[in-house]
Amino acid sequence: MKLGIDFGTSNSAAAVVIDGKVVPIQFGQAEQFRTTVYFPEVMRDPNDFELTPALEHDLARLVDAAARDARAAGQERSPDALRREALRVVRRQWMEEQMRAPLSSTTLLQNAVYGDDALEAYFEENEGNLVQSPKSMLGYNLHPRARQTIAGIATHILEHIRLTASRQLDTPIRTATLGRPVQFRSSIGEAGNAQALEILHGAAIAAGFDSIDFLEEPAAAAMHYHAESPREHDAVVVDIGGGTTDVAHARVGGGQAPTIHRAWGIARGGTDIDLALSLGGYMPLFGRGITRVPAHHFVEAAMVQDMTRQRDFRQHTYRDVDAPFGPRLTALQDTGNTARLYREVERCKIALSSVASHDSALDFIERGLQMQIDASRLETAAGGYLGELTALLEQVRSDIGHDPAAVFLTGGMSRAGYLQQAVANAFPGSTLVRGNPSFGVVHGLALAAAN
Repeated sequence: MKLGIDFGTSNSAAAVVIDGKVVPIQFGQAEQFRTTVYFPEVMRDPNDFELTPALEHDLARLVDAAARDARAAGQERSPDALRREALRVVRRQWMEEQMRAPLSSTTLLQNAVYGDDALEAYFEENEGNLVQSPKSMLGYNLHPRARQTIAGIATHILEHIRLTASRQLDTPIRTATLGRPVQFRSSIGEAGNAQALEILHGAAIAAGFDSIDFLEEPAAAAMHYHAESPREHDAVVVDIGGGTTDVAHARVGGGQAPTIHRAWGIARGGTDIDLALSLGGYMPLFGRGITRVPAHHFVEAAMVQDMTRQRDFRQHTYRDVDAPFGPRLTALQDTGNTARLYREVERCKIALSSVASHDSALDFIERGLQMQIDASRLETAAGGYLGELTALLEQVRSDIGHDPAAVFLTGGMSRAGYLQQAVANAFPGSTLVRGNPSFGVVHGLALAAAN
């Protein structure tokens, strides 16, 4: 049995085909989970200490050395006192070694928490490590240690998916078709695509898959749309996700297999709107555009997906920044608070897609601190992305030379009415078909995996 996996920037899902029907994998009570993982600090218990033969040897060596030092100094030390002191040293060294030693994959997986529960656990524990949207970093120029960390996180998420599917289906899952964007987010151009696929392939094998193949996400969405289309026709498939936007031109419907003519993509999506909304709507509360704090500090605080930028933000000092901005920035550096702020930004973006204004309570920064954002702020924040989306769709329209019979719209960000309107405006002669925003891609990946 082969699994289809949508490893998304914002959310992840999986599905399989059984007896010709797509069956979603359940993650708790939901059919997807936020692509976020929390690794709590796993403290070693000193009571687990036992004297192994190697430690007994170290203990005896320390006792002998201490006895020689005592005799040389003309001191009388009892054997029991020397042993107790040496035992404390051996135990301390053992604990320090245990804390330095990397946790096993099994231990990390047992303690890891995924999805929205990961955020809640991180906020409650106020320690450990929270990683959000690791997919967004796969194509960047990574230090070897950072690459190892990202690969390890991807491995844990894919292993979580594989084991959850295996339990639900009551059979070991060892093969999968994994979705990929046309263009990964990258700081190294086309090499970023190759690097991202290499990391994901290695992570999947480490997660227990025997084999893995990739399918571009708009092609997967086209397969899903094809399965629901009784009549053969020309279509453009638009998949607007959290980190990327992908488009495919395809012949779908009828009895034949779908034909994918071409695909386009940009490494932009809903998280770019989040960033712009955070910087323009929320960061002025922390002094952006008001104080002399460098602009990049606010970008570092807002980009919760970038572990390096988050670390850099926490290392700044704001003691000399006037109140209320200095104390607010210092509060934002506290464990979990950039993630709390990002969640408020996400909620605001979603709310403003259907209401005129949204109120955010920021008590975790300062008691009684409130922020009201109106819809015009979202329009401004979305302007940069909308321009890039419009340019992409104009290119697609130019390349294919006509309006297709239908435009199939999917992806988490396709819920936004202003994005639906932008897609409709780009293809005025086409029928706009709104698919399931969350599951269009994963259903297509399951169908592809079954073929």
